[in-house]
Amino acid sequence: MNKLWSGRFREPLDPQFEQWQRSFAFDVRLLPDEIAASRAYARALAKSGIFTTTDLESVLNALDTTTAKGIPNPADHPGVEDVHQFVEQELVLLVGDTGYKLHAGRSRNEQIATDLRLYTRRGIDRTRAAIAAFASVLLDKADQYKDVVMPSYTHLQRAEPVLVAHWLLAWIEMLLRDAGRLADCRRRVNVLPLGSGAIAGPGMELDRAAIAAELGFEAISANSMDATSDRDFELEFLHALSSLALHLSRWAEEMALFSTVEYGFVQLPEPYSTGSSAMPQKKNPDALELLRAKSGRVLGTAAALQTVLKGLPLAYNKDLQEAQEPLFAATNSILQALPIATGFMTAVAFDTERMKQAASSGFLNATAAARYLVKKGVPFRLAHSAVGQAVRLALEKRCELDGLTLEELKQFRPEFDRDFFDSLTLASVLASHNVPGGTAPARVQEALTIARRRISELSLPKTITTSP
Repeated sequence: MNKLWSGRFREPLDPQFEQWQRSFAFDVRLLPDEIAASRAYARALAKSGIFTTTDLESVLNALDTTTAKGIPNPADHPGVEDVHQFVEQELVLLVGDTGYKLHAGRSRNEQIATDLRLYTRRGIDRTRAAIAAFASVLLDKADQYKDVVMPSYTHLQRAEPVLVAHWLLAWIEMLLRDAGRLADCRRRVNVLPLGSGAIAGPGMELDRAAIAAELGFEAISANSMDATSDRDFELEFLHALSSLALHLSRWAEEMALFSTVEYGFVQLPEPYSTGSSAMPQKKNPDALELLRAKSGRVLGTAAALQTVLKGLPLAYNKDLQEAQEPLFAATNSILQALPIATGFMTAVAFDTERMKQAASSGFLNATAAARYLVKKGVPFRLAHSAVGQAVRLALEKRCELDGLTLEELKQFRPEFDRDFFDSLTLASVLASHNVPGGTAPARVQEALTIARRRISELSLPKTITTSP
């Protein structure tokens, strides 16, 4: 089979090199994008007079036929170099030499840049939809457990009581930031490179605006050299996916910690857990551990792509072929991971009594005790010191702060009074955090309402509906 570029060559490629440099094994997944771009380009050629009406109709029908065949197995096409050659080969088989006419003014340099933008745009849309699904389940769980109290942690040490809903809303905030980064990235992805030629432009009149409109691009690339060599959009997407993977890993780590006997807050759902081949009593959080581990693969793709790009002069270089697999790997990893996290969160249950018990001991109301003194006019640093001394006495007596007598408390500050004990209850401590973003029940209820609206606003823009 002749290569698309073989006219000036006398000798065939070394067989080992020929197989080694092929990309069809992985860029075959771009077939829907290649066909979509080819359809738009064929119409542009018809407007330019390169295609007759008959040419256009026959090529469009042939592209439809190729689409209907589905994604081929690259092993069945050992001579095909890449997805671009495959499509041209199929067209020639179906419509003869007219299939060769589609390449007029066009280069594989701009074709792959266009295909990858279409793929990335679709990956963004699907990822945002998966984020919305995961965030919705977290929100449903937060609403289900909105009145339950748990300890919060700093330095892995118990800090202050919070509502379970407040804890879950923290994860939703991270996911919404991830969705926002993807939306921002999409605007830079959605720029059409087709019509840039190999480097200097197509050398013919071409209605690029019409191509952009058909393919759903919002802008046209401003410089042909940049358009064919730019992979910033990929890198930005991978960084956004890395942030998302990092958040998934943090969530998985915390859920795994909270599922241990030492914490006992999370009851592992059996459909997302495994046992031990040696220890019959074990139930292991394998889904969480794999989510935690697979994030490393996504993080690595951004580093891999940066390494490929860091030394490239303008414009297109074959090195850019290596930019594809990190993109595919990260997209697949995230789109597989998010449904697992969503399923786990749907099935999980919390031990609410264990959570409440943990929030009711260990001096988690000490900060509220200091605030009590501050309201009595005591400078915070002095209040902090007095409560610290009270905690030390309570530790010696093996009781909580409310186990101390008023006389014992007054030895540290005379401002302590009988109403102090009311300020130590869980309800009082939670209510004291009555600021936007705080864990007071009324504020958490507001936050739940706002979060539901924000998640519903993760609406997807219209785009080509093909699958990565």
